[in-house]
Order: sequence, then structure tokens, then C-alpha cells
Amino acid sequence: MRPEVVSTTSRERFAERARARRNLARRQVLGAAGALLGAGGLGWLLLVSPVLALDPAQVEVTGAGTVVAVDQVLAVVSERAGTPLPRLDTVGLRDRVLEVPGVREARVVRDWPHGLAVQLVSREPVAAVPEAAPSTGLVLLDEQGVQVGRADAAPAGLPVVDVPVGDERTLAAVLGVLEQLPADLLAQVESVSARTQDTVTMQLRDGGPRIDWGSADETPLKIAVLAALRAAPAAAGATVFDVSAPRMPITR
Repeated sequence: MRPEVVSTTSRERFAERARARRNLARRQVLGAAGALLGAGGLGWLLLVSPVLALDPAQVEVTGAGTVVAVDQVLAVVSERAGTPLPRLDTVGLRDRVLEVPGVREARVVRDWPHGLAVQLVSREPVAAVPEAAPSTGLVLLDEQGVQVGRADAAPAGLPVVDVPVGDERTLAAVLGVLEQLPADLLAQVESVSARTQDTVTMQLRDGGPRIDWGSADETPLKIAVLAALRAAPAAAGATVFDVSAPRMPITR
């Protein structure tokens, strides 16, 4: 048998195809390596490097009100200084902010590239309650009955509440009424007293009338009835407005 003859041209084409396959494989390996290096570099840039690190000087705190000490909130945030924002545990940080006295709710939002927005809802006092003897001070409570401070005298515009010591239900009834009052009426309330949860009575400032409110039930209706009574010419000069039964109010 005669041996197969392979032309020079065929050998060159075979070699060229082999080189092409090797070059393709090399490019694929280099491409994969480049992608890995790029991903690693990006991960380092975002998660490790200081490019996106938290700067406490760029933290904005809002909603502190009159009770929350902003410097205490900033101190909590400063514990995370230098942490890249993508790695920052905002939920854990919010939980720490909630431990600051006077903070009722909190929300922590990243403010790229280096800051945070800390949005607070503070526990604002709505009433001052005399401390138990022998103390002569006042405890400041929010609408949920949580102590948010103390004072030697009632702060301006804050009503003093007189309820039996330790009677949580009666205190809750008083705070429930105060929470629902419109701002203009609340500002007129000088003091509130109640022997039971159904006998809430308010005294308005500057020698104003006494308001017999009763329980915290139907407070929106009582507010509307009281406003109508005080506006009526027939009630001019009245010293007592009794809206404890709002469908049968009494003035005297």
C-alpha cells in the first residue's frame, strides 16, 4: 500500500487551528482570572477600604425633641466610625440608638458616601406627676406613662397630674385623655386630677373653668361638645363644663 501523503498546506491549516484553540483557551483563562481579580478588588474597595467608611462628622440626627440628648446618639454612632457603609449593620445600630433615654422610635439610613441619617421619634412629656413623699419633685411622663425626666417645678405648658399613688389604671386614663386633646386645648390645661379612671377633671389656666371629663371614652366627641359649649353665648361666664356624658352636657 502506498503511504498517505499530507500536503504542506494541510499541515499548516491544522497547526493554525491548534494555535487558535490554544489562544482561545488562554483568553478564557485570562478573562476568568481578570473577572476574579476585578470582583476581589471591588469587594475590597466596598467592604474593606476607607473609600466608603462611616465618618461621624457626617451623621445627621433629627427628631430629638426636648428630651433626647443628641450627643448620646452621636456617641453610639461613633462606635461604628470607620466601618464601610455597605458592611454597616443598620438594624443593630438602630437597636443601640433605641437604648438612649427618651428615644421611642428610630430609623437609620445610609447617606452615601460617608454619612448616616438617624431619624428619631422622641418621648415627649405630656404630664408632670408629683413624686412620692418625702420627695417634692415632679416626674415627667410621656403619653405611654414612661418617665422621660424629672423637675423641681412643672415646666411651662405641662399640666400637673394628681392621681392616687400607684394607681396605674387611673394614670393611664388621664394620659389617654391628654394624648387626644388638640394642642390649643392642651396648652390651656393647668392641672388634671382623678380619683378613679372615670373621674378625670381638668382645671384650665389663668382662672379658667373646670372641665369634668369623666373617663377617657368618647374623647373626640367630648372635645367637639366642649368647643361648642365654650363658644355658645349662653355659657359665657360658666365656671364648670361637665362633658362626662357628652350627649347631655352641663354648664354652671
